[in-house]
Amino acid sequence: MKGNEAIVRSAILSGCRGFYGYPITPANEITEAAAKLFPPAGGVFLQAESEVAAINMVYGAAAAGVRVMTASSGPGISLMQEGISYLAGAELPCVIVNIMRGGPGLGNIAPEQGDYFQAVKGGGHGNYRTLVLAPASVQEMADLTRLAFDLADVYRNPVVLLADGTIGQMMEPVAFPKDAILPATPPWAVAGSAASRRNLITSIYLEPDELEAHVRRLASKYERARRTAVRFESWQTDDADVILVGYGIVSRVLKAAVEKLRDRGVAAGLVRPVTLYPFPDAELRRLARTAERFVCVEMSMGQMLEDVRLALDGLCPVGFVGRCGGNVPSVDEVVGAVLARHTDPEPEALYA
Repeated sequence: MKGNEAIVRSAILSGCRGFYGYPITPANEITEAAAKLFPPAGGVFLQAESEVAAINMVYGAAAAGVRVMTASSGPGISLMQEGISYLAGAELPCVIVNIMRGGPGLGNIAPEQGDYFQAVKGGGHGNYRTLVLAPASVQEMADLTRLAFDLADVYRNPVVLLADGTIGQMMEPVAFPKDAILPATPPWAVAGSAASRRNLITSIYLEPDELEAHVRRLASKYERARRTAVRFESWQTDDADVILVGYGIVSRVLKAAVEKLRDRGVAAGLVRPVTLYPFPDAELRRLARTAERFVCVEMSMGQMLEDVRLALDGLCPVGFVGRCGGNVPSVDEVVGAVLARHTDPEPEALYA
């Protein structure tokens, strides 16, 4: 099935019973599948009048203790940013899917990775973060959806599933777990019961000291995530001199590039961040002890590149290969850039 449909089926098996969204290409199959599958599962599907309305409906369902999700693409996620900040400030768990398309502005409907900053750095106002998962296959669209709901509950925080349009639209075999999760209503929720009557869900703290204490508590939660929630794949890195770094569909291109480079005598390896936040800083620093250089490859003009450079902090040089507008870097482009740098120490024109 398509990656977009795999998300919906996995969400239902993960105990999600609320979907509020507004259609946009290339995420439309998520809305279509949710409309078909949520009501028979005892859930609620509602096509909101806008993305702004949808994210506030997510806030309401999450406050009632329901596992809830929404899905969109770049322009729609931009409209949701205020609501995402409110959700993080009120410590409400939910899953937000972004099937990335080309931008900025209306851009086009082709796959891209230009929403990295928006997801990883927090596109809304205030001091908050979202946890961000980046699938690289249709199977991971299903697996990481279940993980997203679990992480959202553990950290009481929005979790973003960030996938490029290629992963959303491509079709691959998927295996789903046989067990379905039916989570209990959390004790902090405003669930309409006498027991929950005293609960308060809010993100407003009018006294400066109260707000500072709240923000510091949120920061400690994000620090805990940095210690415990990091996930990545290291592939053929044990003896690697050149470490390629990429996520999503790009990481699949890079596996082929690693094989081709090794055939050409270059000891190459791959690090694929699965959590874009928290980022696998420690793994990159560990590999920098033996690697000669890193090359970040993205379907953007260089956004994850900044996090790779921050993680390495000058320990190794970092090159960059990027395509955008819906173009996917090819194996030969990556191999050519790496080989040129391998034989010539200063071909800076090959790197942004």
